[in-house]
Amino acid sequence: MHINFEWKARVKDLLQSEQLLLQQQPKFIGEDFQTDTYFNVPSGRLKLREGNIENALIHYHRNDFAGAKQSDVILYRHNPDALLQQILATALGIKIVVEKKRRIYFMGNVKFHFDEVTGLGKFVEVEAIDTNGSIGIERLKQQCNHYASLFGIADEQFVSRSYSDLLLAKKSSTS
Repeated sequence: MHINFEWKARVKDLLQSEQLLLQQQPKFIGEDFQTDTYFNVPSGRLKLREGNIENALIHYHRNDFAGAKQSDVILYRHNPDALLQQILATALGIKIVVEKKRRIYFMGNVKFHFDEVTGLGKFVEVEAIDTNGSIGIERLKQQCNHYASLFGIADEQFVSRSYSDLLLAKKSSTS
């Protein structure tokens, strides 16, 4: 298990935000087209991420409030395999599917996502990651605050819930 301290914010101009980060000379990982399948679980969230860069089964606990917050993550990287999704869907049932185009960068232990989420819009996510407890939560918080300031994120732009929860809320309001 590792700890993330992270935030997600809705933005109007994804390219402008990305340009601000590029001035810091981050490492570009690539552009991923991801499908996150969320499954019904009794606690936390469980999703199967399938993309052209990232493929992982991810379970996490995170409180839902706007701004930077801690997320306790267990991540299992795997090779793409349709049987894994079929097994999970059969055993647990699919809660919702999130599709997105994501541009991924790193600066040290901090991961940046510039997302275009189908049905939701454009978002920036910042994850300060401590895989082994050597960085500490206070440093992770400082990193998140630094990048929120760099991107000029206003309080009302922070998103409290996951993409899956936002899509579920949108789906229930249109039914």
